[in-house]
Amino acid sequence: MITQILQAMNEPLLLEPSFGARLVSVLGRKLLGAKMSGADLHLELGVPMPTERPQRERVGKIAVIPIVGVIAHRAQSMGTSIQQIGAMVDRAVADSDVLGILYDHSSPGGTPAGVPETAAKIRTAAQIKPSAAIANGQMASASMWLGAAVGKGNVWALGSGEGAGSIGVWTAREDWTKFLENEGIKITEIKAGKFKTEGAPWTEMTDEEAAFMQARVDEVYKGFLSSMAEDRQDTPANIRAGYGEGRMLSAKAAKAANLIDRIGTFEEAVDWLAMKATPRKRGAKASTLLREELAMESERLVG
Repeated sequence: MITQILQAMNEPLLLEPSFGARLVSVLGRKLLGAKMSGADLHLELGVPMPTERPQRERVGKIAVIPIVGVIAHRAQSMGTSIQQIGAMVDRAVADSDVLGILYDHSSPGGTPAGVPETAAKIRTAAQIKPSAAIANGQMASASMWLGAAVGKGNVWALGSGEGAGSIGVWTAREDWTKFLENEGIKITEIKAGKFKTEGAPWTEMTDEEAAFMQARVDEVYKGFLSSMAEDRQDTPANIRAGYGEGRMLSAKAAKAANLIDRIGTFEEAVDWLAMKATPRKRGAKASTLLREELAMESERLVG
């Protein structure tokens, strides 16, 4: 998995930067010959081993979808793949015994591939069954993109957790030219295609390359802001001016900034969602009262 992430380092990333810094540190030591087991690597990066991750997929009538570790397009040991998330959403929607869906986030984010499409799937599922998301530790970048898709009024954060946010996009371009020169190593390129080795660490970045990479980052960022604006019922400009410049926010600060809606524990989020999702069998009048109650609650949250 470390190889997959490093291969993506020249691409736009929806990843909390401090995690990226730890990743680069681990890479440096590995290049210098340090030996690390899979358990050592997970410990260094603060990502639980697959056997240590939440195994619950149901609490009563509420489906629990854990989004833990690095979010990537394909299955990998460092976190949760987009395919896994999509499959769990499909199962929850199709299961007639499931009345609501809770997304349990503890993720530094990841790579963009599949994130917009999965956010759209979560958004659609929320129209079918009551849904909520909780930053149960951390909901950063790609994780925040997915978490917000449950809709305004339904995003939670653990009060003592690392918080939510990191709304931004970045990439990194390595330059090994001085290192190679000091080591007496010369790289000779043989290529076809002007840009085929663009981004190779044995070359210096050109202005043209920098502009191209910035344009790709800006494109993903624009999509991120647009998605957040839809889900938080705001404008991209307001989000960028408020909480959309890349910082992580504590639960309290995130709520004050309108990034999340509620502060509480996983158990409180489950209970709240179960109460919201459980049908009240008291006839048409009771159903009307329930709709009015939910409408008032929505107005209170918006206000």
